[in-house]
Order: sequence, then C-alpha cells, then structure tokens
Amino acid sequence: MIILLISLTIILLAAVTVILYRRVHSRRTSLMDGMEGHDFERFCADLLERQGFVEVEVTRGSGDFGIDILAEKDGVSYAVQCKRYHDPVGVETVLRTYGGRDYYDCMVGAVMTNQYFTAPAVEAAKKLRILLWDRGYLDSMLEEYR
Repeated sequence: MIILLISLTIILLAAVTVILYRRVHSRRTSLMDGMEGHDFERFCADLLERQGFVEVEVTRGSGDFGIDILAEKDGVSYAVQCKRYHDPVGVETVLRTYGGRDYYDCMVGAVMTNQYFTAPAVEAAKKLRILLWDRGYLDSMLEEYR
C-alpha cells in the first residue's frame, strides 16, 4: 500500500511538473510569435546583449539591405536578419543576409527566427557560412535567463 502511494505521488508530481513547464513555455512562445516585426527585432537585440554582444544596434526599418541588427562579440562583427514568421524561413532570407553581411563589412552573418528553416535555406547557409538561429536556439537563449 505504501509503495502504491509513493508511486502515485511520484506520478502526480511528474504530471504537475510537465503542466507547469508547458504553461511557462507556451507563454514565452506566444510572446515571441505575437510580436510585430520591429518588436521582434528589439527582442532579438536584447537576447544578443544578454549573450554578451556589445554595440548592438537595430538598423533603420527600410533600406537596411536585409540586416536588422549589427552587433559585436569578442572582436567579431555580426550582421543579423530577424524573421518573425508563421512558416519556415526560406533560402531568400539566407541570400539577403549574405549580401547584407558584405554590405555592412561584417565578419559573420546570422538569421534569427521564431520558426525553423527549410532544407534549401540550411544548404545555402552552409555554403555561404551564414549562422541559423532557429526557434530552438532562441528558446535555449531564453532558458539561460529563466
């Protein structure tokens, strides 16, 4: 009888833990998904600052050559494009980031998104040496501050 009660208690605690984790995770997820484009850019800039990036600058809205954030970390300059989408991010975004990285004379190009990337986008990013920071990566960045 005692073993049964202990087992039920463990199961109940595990279920409560899963429910609480999902609530916290879904709030964070819906926050990111519900943002407007410029708000998402600011959100990404704040994440980068928390990760130790310096001189983080959100570029102007138009005429930015696809780059939304300029930043530096450990002497390396980054050109970052932010995409808050409902669908996977495609190869066009990677190509624009590649061009924007060179336009701003940055060493590294990266794409940050609340989604994931299509297979062609991943393939292009590998060839063009563009970093892809997807939803999972952003979630892991957020977890460090929870």
